[in-house]
Amino acid sequence: MITRTVLEALTRHPLGFLRSPWPWRSLAHLLSGGALGVGTWLAVGGLFAARGRIGLGVTVVCALLVTGFAALVSGPLERWRLRLVDPEARPARQGLRTPAGLRGLGYGAVSVLAVGWADLALTIVALGIPGVLLLAPWQPDAVLWASIGGPVAGVLLLPVAAYPITAWAGARGALSRAVLAPDEVELTEVRRSRARLVDAYEAERRRIERDLHDGAQQRLVALTMKLGLAGLDLPAGSRAAREVAQAHAMAKEALSELRELIRGVHPQVLTERGLPAAVRDVAGRSPVPVDVDLELPARTAESVEVAAYFAICEALTNTARHSAATRCRVTGRRAGPMLVIEVYDDGRGGADPAAGSGLTGLADRVAAVDGRMLLSSPPGGPTRLRVEIPVESTEEGPCGS
Repeated sequence: MITRTVLEALTRHPLGFLRSPWPWRSLAHLLSGGALGVGTWLAVGGLFAARGRIGLGVTVVCALLVTGFAALVSGPLERWRLRLVDPEARPARQGLRTPAGLRGLGYGAVSVLAVGWADLALTIVALGIPGVLLLAPWQPDAVLWASIGGPVAGVLLLPVAAYPITAWAGARGALSRAVLAPDEVELTEVRRSRARLVDAYEAERRRIERDLHDGAQQRLVALTMKLGLAGLDLPAGSRAAREVAQAHAMAKEALSELRELIRGVHPQVLTERGLPAAVRDVAGRSPVPVDVDLELPARTAESVEVAAYFAICEALTNTARHSAATRCRVTGRRAGPMLVIEVYDDGRGGADPAAGSGLTGLADRVAAVDGRMLLSSPPGGPTRLRVEIPVESTEEGPCGS
């Protein structure tokens, strides 16, 4: 499952969490807020320390100007910091004359004057304890057991420090989002609810696939074998032999149709061998020759693989039915945090999502995993379908092309 916020990252397996970028993003979130607060207070303290030379009135005015400037700067900074721990947040850039703009200015001022210090203090405490233990051998009059045990304890505690830092950053991010992007909270919950519905739907598809594969398909296989054996024991050319032969042929046809249905519900090869193998299997059964070039260094989240697989299936189906193409090509690459899939055909083009070709449902499926679909299909062709889906690698091994 894709981790969308820093708080969701805390629920992952410890190794997966520590290897992810979320602890570092959380640390950057806290340090950036603390740095502005410390810088502001140091500047104000320096002004008051020099008040004897510049005068008290000038000192107060300059201190107010510095504080006001820091509060204004904190608005854009808070928006940037929020994206570190909650990439889905879309805080608006309202002016100061709007309620949201004034609310953002006030929140920035509070963050600079007080809350930023809490960010910095928690970071210092969380990292300071293992840091002191790591430096135990260099402390004056350090005893032998402290010189050896201190660094060991420091190394063991250093990963633990990621948890309070991440938890506090997540709490600060939730507060920032409630203040800076209150309208986004409901919309984001709708997106996450849609993602949960898609996950539940895919789980039900897998259950149906297992039931068909392990139940009905096995019984049809047994029935086909029984009919084949029964036909061997009947006199050749007899009416009973002909009836059994017809029943045997019908059973094999039903078995073939059931296997196609199972592939359509949820292909077993996708679960067991990954996206490239599943796409090659689909391409091998396509009436239009398909060249497959998928280079994926590792398995991605199951929801991403399923969305990409059915997007490719729908595109190949449309190509076979409507394009009159003679050749088709499927390519796939990891481009940073995105899985980019392209399906190209040399057909007559003119694909229109509003024409009921299944492209609208394809776009909805891709959007459910925060992806997007791009289509270029001018009259006369060619047609190029591009699907971009944000991915998060799983801890499984490589997935060859």
